[in-house]
Amino acid sequence: MLTYRGLLTWTAVLLMTAGLARADLVIEITQGTRSAIPIAVVPFANETGAGLSEDVASIIGENLLRTGDLKPLARDNMLSLPSDGEQVIFRDWSVLGQRYLLVGAVSRSVGIYRVRYELFDVQSRQRVLGKEIAGTESQLRDIAHSISDLVYESLTGIPGVFGTRIAYVTLQDRKNKPRYVLEVADADGRRSQVIFRSPQPIISPAWSPSGTKLAYVSFEGGRPAIYVQDVESGVRQKVASHRGINSAPNWSPDGSQLAMTLSKDGNPEIYVQNLRTNALKRITNHWSIDTEPSWSPDGAELVFTSDRGGSPQIYRVKASGGTPERLTFEGKYNARPRYSLNGEELYFVHQQGGSFHLAQMNLQNRIPRILTKTGMDEAPSVAPNGSMIIYATQRDGQGILSVIGVNSGSRYFLPALDGDVREPAWSPYIRR
Repeated sequence: MLTYRGLLTWTAVLLMTAGLARADLVIEITQGTRSAIPIAVVPFANETGAGLSEDVASIIGENLLRTGDLKPLARDNMLSLPSDGEQVIFRDWSVLGQRYLLVGAVSRSVGIYRVRYELFDVQSRQRVLGKEIAGTESQLRDIAHSISDLVYESLTGIPGVFGTRIAYVTLQDRKNKPRYVLEVADADGRRSQVIFRSPQPIISPAWSPSGTKLAYVSFEGGRPAIYVQDVESGVRQKVASHRGINSAPNWSPDGSQLAMTLSKDGNPEIYVQNLRTNALKRITNHWSIDTEPSWSPDGAELVFTSDRGGSPQIYRVKASGGTPERLTFEGKYNARPRYSLNGEELYFVHQQGGSFHLAQMNLQNRIPRILTKTGMDEAPSVAPNGSMIIYATQRDGQGILSVIGVNSGSRYFLPALDGDVREPAWSPYIRR
């Protein structure tokens, strides 16, 4: 796997091959769930007197469909198109088997767009939600994501993540001259923006807890260094450039520290760097390879990958240092651990036969459960509501991203229109 073997040789990152032009990712939903809640998202009435740059209701429907928890009704099956509660004939929607109904309209006044929406329980004929959100035309997509978040949380009790973002690395090939691109997009792969370009590899992007900065590894100049970059301003700072390996940055929950892998003192070890003082604390001390650190939600512990037992396995250590505890024993390869939202489970890459899958393990019983059916999975990143995981995999020799619902089992792919896409990282809730 790239993330582990890359520490054995820097050139391993060049396994990312294929041409890619910068573009939004596209969504391919491959599996929903039978228990999904039926909901009709009616096209919002356009009361602006002009065309709209975004179909707000379509964005909402697509968002809800991807979760696997909700099943929007196809527009062709709708018997009417109400835009407010007074126009709703609940009998029609009950006949269609819908449990909930979302209606709305978009109006405009002096350049400000107002999106009105209402959510109804079809059976009780009661309004569940209702509000108006205002913004500019360029914010219509953000408004759609906000409504999606509100509807999803109202119906499932789980906060939505439609307003969050994902970071990922693509590889462009211009006349056999590779160029790596770190990009950020909406959680649905749309509105991508370039954060950094380089002719040398870029790996391991990690979001700050505020969702405003990215830490990542760049091989510019021929050797790896860890950088922190502000997503909006582009201001960039080199935070670790020691002799040897500088890799796998991961933010502490309070954003004050970065855990990382450094080999400046010999073998690759886990270190923690204070971002205010730049002081380094060595956490592990072993002849083996220790890498891929990740913080527990409370910041008290770190999990990491190590081959100190003879094969790559997952270990846990106090963030202040101490004797590591081995957590995985089943299988010859377990790597890239990430905590669940509540800290009770781990997600990681598990080898089964000749394939690499994502697995979930409860920290009490320590029994891994395979989550994915794809065969070359790596780099899992957990959504901030804990309900979904984005990861990198391969299909027909092409690197793509995939998302799986942890509880719903829903799955969808996020391939680029052309070429490879790798190294996903799901943002936290963004503090605007």
